[in-house]
Amino acid sequence: MKKVGLVGGISWTSTQDYYRYINEGINQKLGGLNFAECMIYSLNFGDIQKRGWEHALESLLNACKSLKNSGAEAIVLCANTAHLYADQIEKEIGLPIISIIVETARTVTEYGLKRVGLLGTVFTMEKDFYRKKLEEKGLTVLVPELQEEKDTINYILKEELGRGIIRNKSKEAFITIANNLIKRGAEGIILGCTEIPLIIHQEDITVPVFDTTKIHSDAIIDFAIS
Repeated sequence: MKKVGLVGGISWTSTQDYYRYINEGINQKLGGLNFAECMIYSLNFGDIQKRGWEHALESLLNACKSLKNSGAEAIVLCANTAHLYADQIEKEIGLPIISIIVETARTVTEYGLKRVGLLGTVFTMEKDFYRKKLEEKGLTVLVPELQEEKDTINYILKEELGRGIIRNKSKEAFITIANNLIKRGAEGIILGCTEIPLIIHQEDITVPVFDTTKIHSDAIIDFAIS
């Protein structure tokens, strides 16, 4: 089995889902007492937030180097926004990074969809690093138009879901924002932050929902047992 290094803690609430999904998935495929051979470097999310994602490269790169030195054969950035630096880190450390964006784009296109709504941090929704890779696969990407909606998402992610707090009012806010994207023509909704699946599920939305944490984990499993 190949060793995988996970950069987690961004946030811990979704990192634990990665660990569970990966181990459950490998056991389903291999049976017995087979589970993942992996390492987790859990960053302090408070440090990332204090510096801002614009200045997160050094922390992410140091974590990846540590995982490589520990024997990792591939790196996983357990956050959508962290993929802002994925290409740069991959070149720097000389190990493959299993990309959450690439795997999500592949899954969406397999559904045959053309227009998707993207929910995530302000960075993920507004910067082109995420949308560009989706658009390269022929997808049209819609994000919330209102700044109020973007601010609401960011607040819930940082102040609630990132701390393990789940509120019905926040769930309703996410559903309303997703429905606004559907009204604009979104044929599916990408949960483009690994915390969002903690509060939104397929049964909450009338179009296909793409859980990026689960999609990413499935790709990690395939790599580990390949």
